[in-house]
Amino acid sequence: MHAHRFMAVYGYRKVHRQLIRQGWSGIGRDQVLHVILSLGIQGIRRGRIPIPTRSVRSTGGRPDLVERRFSAAAPGRLHVADITYVHLSDGSFAYVAFVTDAYARRIVGWAVSASQPTKDLPLLTLDQSIGWAARHGDTLGLVHHSNHGTQYISVLYGSHLNEHDILASTGSVGDSYDNALGETVNSAYKTEQIHRGRPIDRVKALEQATFQWAFWWSQKRFHETLNYLTPAEVEARYYKSQVIPITPKTNKTMLTKSSPLQMA
Repeated sequence: MHAHRFMAVYGYRKVHRQLIRQGWSGIGRDQVLHVILSLGIQGIRRGRIPIPTRSVRSTGGRPDLVERRFSAAAPGRLHVADITYVHLSDGSFAYVAFVTDAYARRIVGWAVSASQPTKDLPLLTLDQSIGWAARHGDTLGLVHHSNHGTQYISVLYGSHLNEHDILASTGSVGDSYDNALGETVNSAYKTEQIHRGRPIDRVKALEQATFQWAFWWSQKRFHETLNYLTPAEVEARYYKSQVIPITPKTNKTMLTKSSPLQMA
């Protein structure tokens, strides 16, 4: 299992869960820990990742609709945006922006840029996240949360949100915990993909690496906050629970509308 590029980041708890899925129902978590320690294997640990946005002294009049509660009652009700940077092997920097859906931690938008983050980079991820939300319900009432970087406080960014009836939310100035989910994604990306592989020297190679990691994060990676399920599995369970059985009168299967945002 640890030969797999991404699964090699797992600690013993996630390794234990994976073994159970593969049919090793009789193996205990302590046994897995003992084997891992005897082989000198350990899961990787993440550190805090600095935020490369140019901050402003105000939130642009936007309220904090999240207040550090990064959960939602349904997919497409709360998105969290953030930007990080990658040091390329030629000494230059590239920048990566993500948008994450809070319900199942799925990455619903990402983009890479070779220049200091401008309005274009977050707008690319915003467009992707809007498209995802529209395909999975409605953007009306969707909360889009970010830090107070100039890219997110810009008039153009705000107009784009208003155009799709999306509620803008921004944490307090100077407090990274107010965008904790965004920082968690950035930290995992840097630790699980960027710092583990060969040095990346080109933006094109970084785009490919980011695509691979974002796919794995959303489709294959176990998340402790999701009870060791993947984002795809959590979403599938949600949509399955929304299906109304076929009745003789209508002979149709209908889906209930997504619930409004609920902070738990």
